[in-house]
Amino acid sequence: MSQTHYRLSKKKPKGKIEIEKQCLDGFHVTPKNKIPYDGIMVNEMTVIQPSFIEKVVKKKIKRKLDSYMQYILFILEDSDNDGGIEVALNDLERLKATIRNKYKKYLDQKYLELLMKKIKLLERELKIKQYYFEQETLEEEEVKKR
Repeated sequence: MSQTHYRLSKKKPKGKIEIEKQCLDGFHVTPKNKIPYDGIMVNEMTVIQPSFIEKVVKKKIKRKLDSYMQYILFILEDSDNDGGIEVALNDLERLKATIRNKYKKYLDQKYLELLMKKIKLLERELKIKQYYFEQETLEEEEVKKR
């Protein structure tokens, strides 16, 4: 592989800067360019340094897990939301699969086990809520039959 050198200048580039991503082995990120500025607009970025990759992935997973926690707490407090429980269980299963398939190679085993324990705890709480909801609906149907 040939060495490539880059030079920084204060002049604005006139065209697009393209880099072959196939030769770079790292974590691909697409920044959310929400704040307009006069600098270079980055559409995609590949992080190569392992410690930085781990920090980025942990932050990304923590953000997703926090959003699921808020959603699950809302569902657990809501008394008549059976469809939401199924959706939340499916989302947690999808998050687990994403962590196993996409982020496993960037995280250490100890952190992965901790994440899986947290997700299993959330799943268990949702399943308990689902079980109680099903029991309540069965009791209501029995009362209506009488």
